[in-house]
Amino acid sequence: MPKSPPVSRYYDVKRDPEGQRYINVQVTGLALLQNPLLNKTTAFTPTERRELELEGLIPPHTSTFEEQKERTYLRYLKCSTDLEKHEYLRALQDRNEVLFYAILEDHLEEMLPIIYTPTVGEAVRNYSSNYRYPRGFTVSTGDIDRVEDMLENVTVNDVRMIVATDSSAILGIGDQGFGGMAISIGKLSLYTAAGGVGPDKTLPVELDVGTNRQDLIDDPLYLGVHHPRLTGDAYDEFLDAFVEAVAQRYPKAILQWEDFSRGTAFRVLERYRRVIPSFNDDIQGTGAMALAGLMGAARIKGEALSAQVFVIVGAGAAGIGVAMAIRQGLQADGLSPDEANARVFVVDRHGLLMDGQPDLEPQQESFVRRPGDLAGWTYAGEYPDLYEVIVNARATALLGFTGVPGLFRQETVVAMLEHTPRPIVFPLSNPSSHVEARPADLIHWTGGGAIIASGSPFPDVDYEGKRYPVGQGNNAFIFPGLGFGAVASRAREITDGMVMEAARTLAEFTEQYGERVYPPTRDLRELSIQVAVNVALQAIRDGVCAERRIRNMDRAQLEAVIRDRAWQPRYLPLKRA
Repeated sequence: MPKSPPVSRYYDVKRDPEGQRYINVQVTGLALLQNPLLNKTTAFTPTERRELELEGLIPPHTSTFEEQKERTYLRYLKCSTDLEKHEYLRALQDRNEVLFYAILEDHLEEMLPIIYTPTVGEAVRNYSSNYRYPRGFTVSTGDIDRVEDMLENVTVNDVRMIVATDSSAILGIGDQGFGGMAISIGKLSLYTAAGGVGPDKTLPVELDVGTNRQDLIDDPLYLGVHHPRLTGDAYDEFLDAFVEAVAQRYPKAILQWEDFSRGTAFRVLERYRRVIPSFNDDIQGTGAMALAGLMGAARIKGEALSAQVFVIVGAGAAGIGVAMAIRQGLQADGLSPDEANARVFVVDRHGLLMDGQPDLEPQQESFVRRPGDLAGWTYAGEYPDLYEVIVNARATALLGFTGVPGLFRQETVVAMLEHTPRPIVFPLSNPSSHVEARPADLIHWTGGGAIIASGSPFPDVDYEGKRYPVGQGNNAFIFPGLGFGAVASRAREITDGMVMEAARTLAEFTEQYGERVYPPTRDLRELSIQVAVNVALQAIRDGVCAERRIRNMDRAQLEAVIRDRAWQPRYLPLKRA
C-alpha cells in the first residue's frame, strides 16, 4: 500500500507510542513562527524553543494558553470599530490559527457578527486597501491554463472543504471583484469554529474572472484583474478547468459555491454538483435556514406549515432557493406538488412573477403565475405589486431577499393582520443597512403580533412591557454542519435530502428555546454537531456515503465518531522531524 503523503509540505501529525498526537515539523526558527498553523508564539515550551531554533526570537516567558487568550481578548476590546475588530481577528488568524479559534470559541456569540455578517461586508469593500497577508488560493483569467500547477503551490495536501466565489453578488452589495476573498475566508472560519473542520483541511478560493465595476477597474490599487467579467463559453471553460484541477489535487474535498449572481448560481450548481460534491450556500443553505425558521414560526403559532401562505420578495439565488425549499417543506407536510405551489408567491422588481415578464430565468419558471391563476384578484397594473399580492393571496408569511432597505412598508405588513393575528415577517437581506424592515418597526406596526427573523443580528424588542425575540436567520446554522457531515461521510454528492435533513435538524434543535425561531449563536457548535450527524446518516440512506467505516453505525456510534473528529483549538507538542 502506498504511503500517505504528509498533511502539509512543512509538517505532519503523528502519534507517539502512548497514542498521543504530536506534530513533526520540517521548518524551524523564523520560518516556523511565520506559519500560522504551527506558531504558538509565546506558548512554546523551553524544550521546543531549543529543538526548533526559537531561542532569542520570542519573549523569554512561557505563557499558558489561558494567559494568551486573556491578553488577546483584552487587545480585541481596545478596537474602536467593528471593522477594526474584524481586521484584528484576521491578523491574529494569519499569525496563530489555534489561538484565533480558541478566542472565537470562547466568544462566538460576540464575535460572529464581526468575522461574518454584517461586518464582513465592510471587509469585502475594503479588501484591496486593507490587504496584509496572503491566504487562500486565487486563480485569475491570465492563469487558468496553469491552474493544476498553481494548486501544487498550496502547502496543505488534504483539503476537505473549499469555499469558492466569483464575487459577482456579495451579500446585498453586489459585484465586489477580488474583495470576495474575504467572504470565502470568513465562511471557512465558521466551518472550523462551528463545524469542526480542521483549519489545515480548508481552502478559501477567489475565482477572479474580472469585475463589471468600472471604479475598480480604474483604481490602480485594486488587486484583481482589471477587465470586465468573463461570460458565456469563456466563463464555463474557466470553471471547467478549475473544477477538474481541484478534483485531481483534492479528491476528497467538498466544494461550496458562494455569492454567484442569480442566473449563474443555479447554472453552476447544476453543471458541477454531480461532477464534484458541491452545493451553493446562497441557494440551498439559505433555503434550509429559512425553511427551518418558518417551521419554528408555525410551531409558535400552533399551526401547520401547510396552513401558511408565503410571499418571497426577491427572485435571485437566495429568494428562489428559499421558494424551492418551502415547496419541498410543504410537500413533506402532506401537500401535493400543485397544492404546495399554490401557496408560494414570488415577487421581483416587476411585481408578482408572471408568464410573459421580461428576463425570466429558468429557475424562476416554475413559480410564474398566469392570468387564469389570479381569478378574483384585484390589481391596478400589468402585474400585482407586493401590497396587492399580500392582500389577494391572503399571505401569512413574508420574506425579503432584495437588499432594498425599508421595502416592507407599514401598510403592507399591517395588511397581513387581516389574514392572521401572528404574521411571520423575515426581512433577511444582509448587511443590516440593507434590511427590508427593522424589527422594532414590525413589532410596533403589528401590536406585538409579528414573528420576526432578520438576516443580520438585531436586539430583541421591548414593547408595552414585554420583550419580543428577534431571530437571526443566519446560514451559519446550516452550512458548517452540512459541510462537516458531508466531509465525515465523504459524500459523493450533496443530495437534496441531506440539505432538507439539515433544515429539519435546525427546526427540532430550536424547539428547546420556546418562542424563538432560531437558537442563540452561542450554541452553534452543538447544533452543527447534530446537523453533521443527521446529514451523514442521510448520506448513507441516499447511497452517496463513500466512508465505509460509518455505513453500518447507528446514530449514537456515528455521533461519537463525529465528535471525536471535530477539530479542537488546542496546541499539540511540536518535534523536529
